[in-house]
Formats: sequence, structure tokens, C-alpha cells
Amino acid sequence: MSITLAPAAVERIRGYLAETPTAIGLRFGVRRTGCSGWGYAVDLARDQREGDTVFEQSGIQIRVDADSLGLVDGTEIDFVKNGLSEQFVFRNPNVAAECGCGESFTTDSTRAA
Repeated sequence: MSITLAPAAVERIRGYLAETPTAIGLRFGVRRTGCSGWGYAVDLARDQREGDTVFEQSGIQIRVDADSLGLVDGTEIDFVKNGLSEQFVFRNPNVAAECGCGESFTTDSTRAA
């Protein structure tokens, strides 16, 4: 089991954490949304929750809830800039298909279960 951060994501998340001293790391998971089923949920973690799996990289804790873990296991989180646009990008090996607008994804149930 793993969640990894690309160097650009490490830098950006460190900036968010520096701006929010009460945050203890990054909370990463999924929620039902869009036309394909799953969308990523990313926020600053402000508390420890029962059932969280905690990954740590470069001093940053990444907290994933038990329901999301199988769907995001192996994901690399990156942060990209393209012109005036900036966004987190997720390279998730469990994704089988994405909707046309990029809002949501489906998984290969044999890998994500």
C-alpha cells in the first residue's frame, strides 16, 4: 500500500501546511460524484480519524480513510502548472476509465476491491 507525492506536490502541500499551522497533513480519498462514479477528495487534515491509514513522505503525512484506500492505493499525487492554471494531478493505477470532462473515474474492481 502506498500513496506518493511528486516533488512539485511536496512543495505545494508544504506551502498549504505553512499557511495553516493547525493542519497535521493532507487528507486524501474519494467521494461519489460525476458521471463515472468516483472523484478525488483532497483537503488539509486537521484531526486524526479512526481507521485512517497514514503514509509519510518528506515529512508530510497523507491520511487516507479505510473506504477510499483500495481505490487510491498506488496513486502518485503531482502538482502541475499550465499557463495560468494550476492543479493537483492524480496518477492512479486503479483507474479503468474516466468521464469525458475529467470530473470522475471508475476502477477495475479486481484491483480496487
